[in-house]
Amino acid sequence: METDCNPMELPNNTGFEEDSDYRDFEGTDVKDMRLEAEAVVNDVLFAVSNMFVSKTLPCAEDVAYINVETRERNRYCLELTEAGLRVVAYDFDQTDDRLQTPYHETVYSLLDSLSPAYREVFGNALLQRLEALKKESQ
Repeated sequence: METDCNPMELPNNTGFEEDSDYRDFEGTDVKDMRLEAEAVVNDVLFAVSNMFVSKTLPCAEDVAYINVETRERNRYCLELTEAGLRVVAYDFDQTDDRLQTPYHETVYSLLDSLSPAYREVFGNALLQRLEALKKESQ
């Protein structure tokens, strides 16, 4: 429900004192989804053919869109929100409101479900890293 509120009608005393536990939240920055999306891209770009944050679809504090092309040459537009990532279209810079796809908590889970080639490349990279760590410890 939406209500109109005139800020001038609000009381000055909100009930939170200066030494309240809530003072630590003052000035806290809200998570910017564009920055989160850039981090997602940088994390898994090595395992897909192409991946970038959409410059066409609007990004905001609560949503960003990522275009990804798998090694199988399938294109997707992903939506990133606090709920996770999900496919919103089967092409770059598109959204399809009729498409009802599940949210994934991580980009790894989402790509694992979309691309066997991603799974293989990611698994091989992980194996190589583990072997390198093993050699370092010997």
